[in-house]
Amino acid sequence: MGITYEDFLDLDYEPTDEDLVCTFRIDPATGMTTEEAASRVASESSNGTWAALQTGADFTDMGATAFSIDGDTIGVAYPAGLFEPGNMPQILSCIAGNIMGMKAVDSIRLMDCEWPETIVSSFDGPLFGSSVREEIFGVDDRPITATVPKPKVGLSTKSHAQVGYDAWLGGVDLLKDDENLTDQDFNPFADRLTESLALRDDAEDETGEKKSYLINVTADTQTMLDRVDEVAEQGGEYVMVDIITAGWAGLQTVRERTEKHGMAIHAHRAMHAAFDRMPTHGVSMRVLAQVSRLLGVDQLHTGTAGLGKLANEDTVGINEWMYSDLYGTADVLPVASGGLHPGLLPDLLDATGTNICIQLGGGIHGHPDGTHAGAVALRAAIDGYVEGKSIQEVADETPELAVALDKWGTETPR
Repeated sequence: MGITYEDFLDLDYEPTDEDLVCTFRIDPATGMTTEEAASRVASESSNGTWAALQTGADFTDMGATAFSIDGDTIGVAYPAGLFEPGNMPQILSCIAGNIMGMKAVDSIRLMDCEWPETIVSSFDGPLFGSSVREEIFGVDDRPITATVPKPKVGLSTKSHAQVGYDAWLGGVDLLKDDENLTDQDFNPFADRLTESLALRDDAEDETGEKKSYLINVTADTQTMLDRVDEVAEQGGEYVMVDIITAGWAGLQTVRERTEKHGMAIHAHRAMHAAFDRMPTHGVSMRVLAQVSRLLGVDQLHTGTAGLGKLANEDTVGINEWMYSDLYGTADVLPVASGGLHPGLLPDLLDATGTNICIQLGGGIHGHPDGTHAGAVALRAAIDGYVEGKSIQEVADETPELAVALDKWGTETPR
């Protein structure tokens, strides 16, 4: 039988509940109509090729269908049988693979996905999701907080752990590694884990609050598994993974191991902008967040609703999807980070709500009176917001917050 590009375009097709439906934004190449480009996207991402085929005597039709065109936006429906259950690399090789380099389009962007239950149920999903706030920290009425010692790298193990201790005493919940800190000579992984957790225990005794540590286990997959085991053996509740640079397959394997230990995964999205920053090409942060949820992260950086230092897509919309019902799959706790300071928190929380994690680095450690005072200022601003107080009211009661506002005001840093 002959198979041509035209076989992959059917504007009368109605996707079924079993289809994976993907929304793309495309710019057809010169001389190519949108219909022609859409059919090629559906073909290349499923079972077609550039030439009319005569094979097919023993053939199961797994062709995708370009079923809608609205300006530069197209919808493509993929039969669930095209995908191997529980294999995200294979799925992405279809819906975000060769099509990203096709000459038929000058640019193409995977904007959104509607995931059928048959695919969703083949993945583990988050172990905790936003319930980490209550299950680990015993709070459900405020954001949990995190801080990264700054400078990002170069601190000794002792200094790194001490910064965490000072922040914990000031009211921060989580110490967090930066994305490029793993196991360097100046701050070895094993030493940092041991010393930080020892000071965590001290901070818990002194404050009466639960504290934890997001240590970065990112490496080759086997090393990540070994590090997960090491963290569990020493009483850690979390690990952190740079999920995009480590890879989706590595994340899936780590998720299986963390469940054995009852541990949560904090997902850093370093390198996401290589996929999502250009508005006309690549893969949107919304889709990256969807994939992360299916694979089982509990916390994920999703941006600062336009208030921080980093460019980002629709933070609020992404967060809403992370909270949404997905066939009973646990939700994900969004993490707001990047260029935040206490003066920005009212606007941030107005935009995102309080069911989030807030991470400050320079906005704590850059406080004129040091890390402890910076942590006090952050916690006071959050607690005051939850209590319905204005930030100025809280500053009048909290000298550390007043100093922070004098330094940074309520404006986004550049």
